[in-house]
Amino acid sequence: MSLPKTLAEDVAQNLVMVARLIDEEPEQAYAYSRIALRLASRVAAVREAAGFAAYATQKYSEALAEFRAARRMTGHVELWPVMADCERGMGRPERALEMAGAPEVQKLDKAGQVEMRLVAAGARRDLGQLDAAIVTLQSPELASNSVQPWTPRLRYAYADALLAAGREDEAREWFAKALESDKDGATDASDRLAEMDGVDFVDALDEDGDDDADIADEQEAEYAADEPDSAPDEDDDRADIDVDVDVEAADDVVVDVEDDKGPADKA
Repeated sequence: MSLPKTLAEDVAQNLVMVARLIDEEPEQAYAYSRIALRLASRVAAVREAAGFAAYATQKYSEALAEFRAARRMTGHVELWPVMADCERGMGRPERALEMAGAPEVQKLDKAGQVEMRLVAAGARRDLGQLDAAIVTLQSPELASNSVQPWTPRLRYAYADALLAAGREDEAREWFAKALESDKDGATDASDRLAEMDGVDFVDALDEDGDDDADIADEQEAEYAADEPDSAPDEDDDRADIDVDVDVEAADDVVVDVEDDKGPADKA
């Protein structure tokens, strides 16, 4: 509402593209976020979207700057966990742990608090404190039988920490629990279980394709052996004809986005 109608529509279109592309094409999402940022840098939603796009492309310093700007504009604390994870991405796990103990965490909703616990456990692992990471993840949310949106990731993180600590039997149990709760495929728990069980997945289509190619090569070799040798006729005018073929490719539509790094470039 703070923007003129036409400008608001342009900004909205770019934010929609960020949302559509951020999971599969993060670099393109980042490019669209930079356009929106140049158009409306004083809109909190734009700064937040720019932060997530930078985060998805591992530009953690830039992401943190954008998240801080969005928080200053709104006064909200929802971004606190991802800001702490940016500190981890910048190689500052100690700072992430400080944020995990800050008063802002108490203002987070349940999902935010679980996310903060995941970040704190990751920071412990960054510091080589595997046992502390395991203890950090042990919580009522982990022990609960009810499945919430955060349940698969929490169980997966716990299983991964157990495995890193050499507690394989417990890790397998929790990978199985993560898979059981992961209806949307948010984790690769099934692959981790298969790896632990020594199961190798073979792409039958690729194998068949290779076999077919081998058979075709053998048949071609047999056919060539049966064919009489032939040499080009020296008097044949066609032997002196060079054929030039011009191939016209359809022009691709390319949108060039000027990447204005801005003052929050990653160090």
